[in-house]
Amino acid sequence: MSSVVELYEALASAPDDRARARVIAAAFERLDERYPHLPDLATQQHLRETELRLQREIEQVRANLTLQIEQLRGEVKTAIEQLRGDVKTDIEQLRGEVKTDIERSRNSLLMWLIPLMFAQVGAMAALVKLL
Repeated sequence: MSSVVELYEALASAPDDRARARVIAAAFERLDERYPHLPDLATQQHLRETELRLQREIEQVRANLTLQIEQLRGEVKTAIEQLRGDVKTDIEQLRGEVKTDIERSRNSLLMWLIPLMFAQVGAMAALVKLL
């Protein structure tokens, strides 16, 4: 408080406007020396503006991310549907191959089984004749 009183006394005792201006300039110089970081201080208005700017940027980023997520969801759904179609095609193809293999095996079994049955009937008839 003594520095304010000294400033007042210096201004009151100054003989003319030029001397008062010099006293005021000296007071500002001492203020700058004492608080060199004073011009860098942020006011509440500065903080509010920064906060609003950051909120706006956050909303823009959020909107962009939402859009990108929706695009990715669409791409994933498309890829899944395509894979489902490919899997269904592969399953149908495998079913056809399995059916073909089963028919071949059945025909092969019948090709061996029928002559063996005739041979068995003939062998039984021969045994019956012998007895």
